[in-house]
Amino acid sequence: MVNFVMALVCWSAFFFLVLLNPIEGRIGCFNSIISFGDSLTDTGNELHLTRNRNPPPYFATPPYGETFFHRPTGRFSNGRLIIDFIAESLGLPLVPPYLGGKGKKFRQGVNFAVGGATALDSAYLTNKGVRTTTNASLVIQLGWFKEMLSSHCKFPSECKEFLRKSLILVGEIGGNDFIYGFFGNNTKEEVESYVPAVINTISSAIQELMELGASTLVVPGGMPIGCSTALLTKFMLSDKEDYDPITGCINWLNQFSQNYNDFLQKELHLLRELHPSVTIIYADYYNAAMQFYVSPNTYGFTKGALIACCGAGGPYNYKFFELCGDLTARNICGDPSLYASWDGMHFTEAAYKLISTGLLEGNFTFPPLPKICTTSLSPNLNHFDS
Repeated sequence: MVNFVMALVCWSAFFFLVLLNPIEGRIGCFNSIISFGDSLTDTGNELHLTRNRNPPPYFATPPYGETFFHRPTGRFSNGRLIIDFIAESLGLPLVPPYLGGKGKKFRQGVNFAVGGATALDSAYLTNKGVRTTTNASLVIQLGWFKEMLSSHCKFPSECKEFLRKSLILVGEIGGNDFIYGFFGNNTKEEVESYVPAVINTISSAIQELMELGASTLVVPGGMPIGCSTALLTKFMLSDKEDYDPITGCINWLNQFSQNYNDFLQKELHLLRELHPSVTIIYADYYNAAMQFYVSPNTYGFTKGALIACCGAGGPYNYKFFELCGDLTARNICGDPSLYASWDGMHFTEAAYKLISTGLLEGNFTFPPLPKICTTSLSPNLNHFDS
C-alpha cells in the first residue's frame, strides 16, 4: 500500500511538472520520430503517390479512418497505427508523411513508410518471379531521407545532433517481400531463398543511419503471416493438419515468420556488438500480435481475430479483387473494436493499440523500450484511452 501511495505521489508530481512546462517533460528523451516501412506504418505517403488516380485507391475512401480521424488519411486502418500511439506516448505530434510536405522542416518527425513497400527493390524481386505493387523500397525511402536531411541541417554536426535526439523506426519492412511471393504462387523454398537479402538490406540501412548519427533505433520483426486473413483465404484449401487448432492460423507460414525473426535478431545482435554506443531495439511484433490470436476474447475481440471487419464476404470476409473501400465491398462491421483484422491485410486500431501497449510497456521489446525513455513513455500510457 505504501508503495502504491508513493507511486501515486510521484506520478502526480510528474503530471504537475508537465502541465507547467510540457517541453521540459520530454527533456532527455526524443524530440522527433523518423520512420521507414510499409502499410503498417504509412501515414499518407502512398496516398500522395496515387492522389491523381481515378477512381481513387481503396484505402483513400470511407470507411478508412472512420474511428479516430473520421476521414481517410492514407492510413491502412480504421484509425491510428502503432507509430501514432508511440508519438502520443512521447508527447509528439502524429508523424506526417514525407511526400505530403516535401520542403518542410520536419522538426518533430517525418515518415517515409509507403503502403506496399518492400525491403528489396522491385528489380531484384522481379528476377525472383515476384510482382510488387509499388517501387518504394527501403533504399528509395533512405534516399528520400537523405534528401530531406540535406535541406534540414546546415552542418553535418547539426544533422548528427538531430538524429541523436530522434527515435528511428526501421520498419516493419520486409513482410511484403514474402507476402507478394506467396500471393504469386512462389514455393516456400523460393521465398526463403531471398530472406538473407532482406536481412542484409535492413542491416545495411541500419548501418547507414548510424553513420549519419542515429543513436536509438527500433527494428520490428515480422508479423505472424500464418494468421493473415488474406493468406488464410489464399490457402483456404490447405489440409487440416496445416492449421493450429487453437488459433486457426496456418502453422507453416507462422514458422516461416518465426525463422525470419530469428535471423533478424541474430543480425541485430551482431550490429550491437559492432556498435555498442548505439541502442538497437528489437520490437517483437510477432508475439505482441499472437496474444489476441491465441485468446481473442480476452482482449475484447469477441468477433474473432481472423475475420475481417470490412470486406466483401466469404469465410473470412475477404476477397482479393473486392477490397474494403471498393464499392462492392460493403460488408462492414458495426464495431471495429471487436475485430483484430480491419480489411484482411491490416489491423484495426484496437489491435494496433494492443500491440503498441506491449511495446511501450517493454513486454515485447529488447532491450525494453521504457528503460530508454522512462520519464516520457510510461506516464503517458493513458493516451491509449480512446
